Amino acid sequence: MQLLNIGKFILLRTLKFAILLFAVVLFSFILVSFSPVDPIQSYLGAEMMVVSEEQKERLAEYFGVDESKTQQFLNWLNMFLHGDLGTSLLYRQEVIAVIQERFLASFVLMAISWIISGIFGYALGVIAGMNKGTMIDKAIKSFCFILASTPAFWIGILLLIVFSLWLGWFPIGLSLPIGMLAEEVTVWDWLKHIILPALTLSIIGVSNITLHTRQKVMDVLESEFIRFARSKGEEGFRLFARHGLRNTLFPAISVHFASFGELFGGAILAEQVFSYPGLGQAIVQAGMNSDVPLLLGIVVFSTLFVFIGNLLADLLYYLIDVRMKNGETI
Repeated sequence: MQLLNIGKFILLRTLKFAILLFAVVLFSFILVSFSPVDPIQSYLGAEMMVVSEEQKERLAEYFGVDESKTQQFLNWLNMFLHGDLGTSLLYRQEVIAVIQERFLASFVLMAISWIISGIFGYALGVIAGMNKGTMIDKAIKSFCFILASTPAFWIGILLLIVFSLWLGWFPIGLSLPIGMLAEEVTVWDWLKHIILPALTLSIIGVSNITLHTRQKVMDVLESEFIRFARSKGEEGFRLFARHGLRNTLFPAISVHFASFGELFGGAILAEQVFSYPGLGQAIVQAGMNSDVPLLLGIVVFSTLFVFIGNLLADLLYYLIDVRMKNGETI
């Protein structure tokens, strides 16, 4: 019965995702349609002056931009349903190839940032919750409120100025040293380039998980079974480790999975600040150059990425919450 409920749960979420995906893609296409940038001019670049009008018309026909906007969208939708995301006007490659090339860099950056923000966010939340009302608690809350109201790009620029320009500890951008072959790059070279972008992105997610964990810890410490454990002489972190860790860790993990959308949005800003060659930088370039196939392809991919994160979060909530297990709510 529980497997049937989970299957129904996933099916309903998938149907909602399909509707959401169509709406997001349509809205993105409409926005790009209003762009004043000529995609053929962006494709030709510096060669624009030596290309005849006939050649421009052939290119427009080849890429399908000579048709009406409605027909262009229907053509793209038909290709998408057949598993083809088209060809990027900017990179002159298949969109799926561009996404595959850029995804690994973005995934490594987001994975490192997600793990760091989860660990530090949970630890700070536990410390704040166990010291409710003290100066430590107030300091952590103030720190989280400041982080929550600070733009990600500003944090990135600040880290860049301090650690790259002033101290010279890390390079100012890119994912690998300039002028070096891939086989010559060491692990330390790679780490030096990813530390600042990962730190910028991880700082964004700390406040949410910290404040959520803090509240959960306070709720658990005020529960009846904790009072009973205290009456037997247990206290401090030993008390929390034995009776409160499980009750706060799994909800924190599920909330952290739900931050995938925020993580991807923050990655776009972090990659721009540090010139990091990932999907975030590619989607900005696609939007600025009216590369509709690439833009829509990344929109589809990013929407799927966020959906998977939210689905995992919902499943964790479903499995953790006793009321959901009993079928009272879905």
